[in-house]
Amino acid sequence: MLNQKKFIVSHAPFWHDGSTITARSYNMLIATLPAVLFGLINYGMPAVGVVSLSISSAIVWELLFNKISKRTITIGDGNAALIGILFGMLLPATSPWWLVITGTFVAVVIGKHIFGGIGGNPFNPVLIGMAILMVSWKDFFDFNEALVNYDLGFAMVYPLSALKHLGTSGIDAFSAADLLMGQQSGAIGATFGLGLIIGGIYLIIRGVIRWEISLSFLAGVFVTALFFNISDPARYAGPAFHLLTGYTLIGAFFLATEDSSSPVNFIPMLIYGAGTGIMAVLIRNIGAYVDGVVFAILLMNLVNPLLDKIRPKALGKVV
Repeated sequence: MLNQKKFIVSHAPFWHDGSTITARSYNMLIATLPAVLFGLINYGMPAVGVVSLSISSAIVWELLFNKISKRTITIGDGNAALIGILFGMLLPATSPWWLVITGTFVAVVIGKHIFGGIGGNPFNPVLIGMAILMVSWKDFFDFNEALVNYDLGFAMVYPLSALKHLGTSGIDAFSAADLLMGQQSGAIGATFGLGLIIGGIYLIIRGVIRWEISLSFLAGVFVTALFFNISDPARYAGPAFHLLTGYTLIGAFFLATEDSSSPVNFIPMLIYGAGTGIMAVLIRNIGAYVDGVVFAILLMNLVNPLLDKIRPKALGKVV
């Protein structure tokens, strides 16, 4: 009988750059440390409890799903821990335990595994969990009310809330330098602008995230905020304020850049990032929510498959 050799060929792409999910996850975890540590120091033990519970519960949900579905245990790749720490960074330090556990369940099980796990999720799992909580229990994300019992040594007013209700007269006490150094109230890991920027630069240098998405996101925020400010300076804050408050910086470097839910081609990445920044400011200024970053990124996740179809024309001549 003829001895035939069979070649087994997988689908494209065939080139591997050597990166791994584990390396990416742990690099992301390292990049979050400056902002997380600052938040833990500022808010004390309640913040430690929220972040610790968020990380541990995310890992537990991952492990339980692996066991129930009889799949390979994947907690060692660090992705569940990454989801947990990012989720904890977006929460106020006063979040109750059941809110944290519910959010991580939605993020890990529904946001990630229901779609097939890593690489199959069309939306950022962390933001799926956050969106459910923000819609269902909106009052917990009123940072002015949630953090009223804290004495951090600086203005307790949540900057975006002050802008929403009082216009620019309510944010005169916040300078760009103060905001950059974390002199504002807000989520545990989203107030220290300098720390988030350092983490973002680290990720770009390491090649973990694409600079095109982050910079176009920030550019979209800057330009949109500038137009609003020019149209009515008494009502709408300038670009620096929007760049350094709320979830802007954590969104630009840690959330909008999630691999599965963001584009891979150059022009789509620019459109995706800029569109997210524009939508975030639109929601803040004329929408119902004080901070629109979470919903802006989810909206652009939705149109991501369409954006990635935008590609340059191939060189050559059709015969």
